[in-house]
This record gives sequence, structure tokens and C-alpha cells, in this order.
Amino acid sequence: MTFHQQQCSNGLTIIGEVIPEARSAAVGFFVRTGSRDETLEESGVSHFLEHMLFKGTKKRDAAQVNKDFDKIGANYNAFTSEENTVFYASTLPEYHQDATEILADILRPSLRSADFEMEKKVIIEEIGMYEDNPGWMVFDHARKLFFADHPLGNSVLGTTQSIIDLKRDQMLDYFQRRYIASNITLVASGNFEWDKFLKKAEKLTTNWKFGMARRDHIRQTSGSAEFKLLEKKTTTQQNVVMICPGPPAASPLRYAANLFAMILGDQSGSRLYWSLVDSGLAESADCSFHEYDGAGAFYTSFSCDPKQTHKNLEIVIKQIHELITKGITEEELEQAKSKVLSRIVRAGEKTMNRLQEVGMTWVYLRKYKSVDEDMQTYEKVNLRQMQQLIERYPLLRLTTTAMGPLAKLKMPDIPKQPKVPNAQHS
Repeated sequence: MTFHQQQCSNGLTIIGEVIPEARSAAVGFFVRTGSRDETLEESGVSHFLEHMLFKGTKKRDAAQVNKDFDKIGANYNAFTSEENTVFYASTLPEYHQDATEILADILRPSLRSADFEMEKKVIIEEIGMYEDNPGWMVFDHARKLFFADHPLGNSVLGTTQSIIDLKRDQMLDYFQRRYIASNITLVASGNFEWDKFLKKAEKLTTNWKFGMARRDHIRQTSGSAEFKLLEKKTTTQQNVVMICPGPPAASPLRYAANLFAMILGDQSGSRLYWSLVDSGLAESADCSFHEYDGAGAFYTSFSCDPKQTHKNLEIVIKQIHELITKGITEEELEQAKSKVLSRIVRAGEKTMNRLQEVGMTWVYLRKYKSVDEDMQTYEKVNLRQMQQLIERYPLLRLTTTAMGPLAKLKMPDIPKQPKVPNAQHS
């Protein structure tokens, strides 16, 4: 693998990881914007705008965009999160330049009023579809409850009312503020020629607007530590999400955080798997670490028969408490490392996965990490760093949301997290 980087005069960053032995190539535009960058009046505009970029440009209407991608056999799509909007395509190497041209074109959309009004109906339908999914809804409510007044609590989809009220000119203003060259990173990975790609990319983006896109309120949060029960009689299971603070994306402890989440709640061989899933007390149980710009959080979730909910909450709290008070064993740490390393290697064999990894690492850290470097970083995590993570973050300061048929649910008592004297932090 060979890494390349170029900063254009208009502020656009172009990076590439060339993998000559790969049999495909991927390309993507990573726009540093998402729901946390929206005002209340713009709620949902980032995701709505993602849809609109596929509705046509001065050169192509929506049908032609799809046809041109299909002509080259591309696997293409986009996604919007709290912090990023990403447009990507994966092709055979000979079509990499074509995919780059199509993506660059749709990033200068027409935003026609007729398309805007038509797509508004699609977005409202999508919101309704997600509202019928309790697993998604409880997660969305839990994030809002945890982050409270922090902008990371903003809804990615917005609400039906916010989308109804949104005007095309508001979207255009948001696009002009956020989709400027300095706020975008063009990423390529796989079997492609860097010099040809760079020359093509610079020509395609040379007229893109120069400027600065601010991101305000970059800060950590300790969470609201509240409990909320949402009654939903149409569901048969109780869905629970518990969130506590963790390290931000730029913290060196983020690697320990990923391993901690795996030890607590990986889908196989974790503490929650053995105590909840294998024992038949829950259908599913999981813990994942989410890193953000300036903040981080652990999301622990489970779904179960409503009658088991209180007992399962007690078990989760007990497992977290034991990890804090008794610590992590060397065996658990090595097992978690083995899982992570295996997944890194297997993911590294797919150019789309490398595109996402290289792109996101650059967006958050402004640096490149090869597969080998990523593996070496995880291999170096030791029990001392795991203990530093436990000492630094209030893992028992849980913000809990439960959704399901229960009309009443008592939150178990949560023990205070013990303070460790003379804690050594990295």
C-alpha cells in the first residue's frame, strides 16, 4: 500500500491509498457536516440534502445519474451521520475515473424546487418508517436524552414537522455554508493510478468555492444520567439503551475504549453475551463505542421479554461495576485484541472498507494509518491503559432509555463509581 496526499489551492484535500494487488477501486467525498452542524430551524437538512444530491445537476437529471453509475457497474450510495455526509462508489479499476467524475458532478447539485418538494415526501415517509422500528427509535431517543443540550443530540432525520417547514432556500444556504472545498476530503482506495486520479480530481473541483466552515460546541459531555420509559404497546419486546461517557475521536484511549466495549458486550464471548444472551434472559445484548469530534460514548443495549427487563438492567449494571472494581483480565484483553485484529485484516481486503477507514481517520485525526499500523496500535494496548480508561470516564453514569409495552419500570440503584487515588493518565 502507498499513501498520497494533496492540498488544493481552494482548500480541498485529496488523499489516496493505492493497493496495486486489489481488483477494484473505490472513491468517496467526505463532507464534514451532519446533524450537529444544523440549527433548530434546519433540523434534518443534512440528510435531506444527501438525497437531493442524487436528484440532478446542470449536466444530469436524476435518471441520468443512476444510468451513468449503472453503465460502469458501480456500487454507489451515500450516508449521513451526526458529523459527516459521505458519497461513495466502488468500481472495477478501469471505471475509477468515471466514478470520480459522476460523484464530483453530483456534489454541485441543481437543487430544483420541484425536486425539493417531491423528495420532501420521500423523507417524511422515511421518518415514518423509522418511527415504526422500535430498535431505531429507542436509540434515537436515548442519544437525545444522553446528549441533552449538546448538538450531538440533534436528530439526523429531523422530525416530520421540521421537514414540512424546511424551505428550499434554507437548504441552499446550508449547502453554500457547508459544502465548500475546505470542508471536503476526496478519498480513493484500491487499484488506481494516483497521478491520473489527482489530475482528474483537480480539474473537476478547481472551481469549487473557497472558504471556512465552522463547527461550534466541540466539547465533551458527561451525559444527563436520566432514566426515561417510553410506552409502545405495539411491540412485544422491551428495547433498552444505556449510554455513558467515553473518550473523543482524538484521544489515544479510543483504542482501549473499543476493546472495553468488546469485552463488555461483543455479540459473542463477551460478559453480556454469557450473562444475558447465552442464559436466555435476552434475545440480544451489545455494547459499542462511538467516537465523535470532541466527545465519545459507550452504547449498551439489549432487547428482551418485558418481564425480564428489571433483572437484565441489574445484570448490566453489575457487569459494568465488576469491570470497574475488579478490572479486566489479561485473558479478556488478549481475546478482544484477537477479534479486533481479525476484523481489521478481513475488512482491509475490501477496498470499500479501506475507503471508509482511511477517510474517517483523516477527517478526525488528519493522518493516515495503514492496516499494519492500525493492528500494531491495538496490539500495544495494555491493562494499564484499560485501567486508565476506567479511571478517567464515569462508566456508571448511565443515561437509560427503555421502549416497549411496559407502562411502569423501576430503574435499579446504580452504585457510585469508586475513585482511584493517584490515577495515572496518558
